[in-house]
Amino acid sequence: MPFRFPLASVLLVRQNTEEREERALQKIQFEMARVIHQVEVLTAEIVKAHDAREQAMRQPIPAIQLHSFLWQAEACAEKKKTLLHRLQILEQERARQMKVYQAAHRDRETLTDMLNEQRTVYEQEQARSQQKNLDDIFISRRHRS
Repeated sequence: MPFRFPLASVLLVRQNTEEREERALQKIQFEMARVIHQVEVLTAEIVKAHDAREQAMRQPIPAIQLHSFLWQAEACAEKKKTLLHRLQILEQERARQMKVYQAAHRDRETLTDMLNEQRTVYEQEQARSQQKNLDDIFISRRHRS
């Protein structure tokens, strides 16, 4: 008789749940990486705008051009502020999703451990049964001769 795990369907559901939660966590982490990259790009643009403004101040240029550099830096700073707020929200989501994933992983791992234990017991019983059959055959042949 082959090994049968009575909770196989539950284990399958738990595995699917764990995988779904892991994908959700990865999606959040990917979004965080994207936002961090955008913040780095904006920081570089702010530095570039300030450097251009400093360079322009060394020469006679129209005031509107100086204001343009300033507005550009302020616009980038505002976008960066928005992105940093978004990053903070994503960090909270990541922490929450990590707890959900860890719970799903723990649930799946518990059932996997049960499966492994039951399989070990089954294999031990099969080995004992086979050994008993071999012993019975040996004893019956010994009695015949």
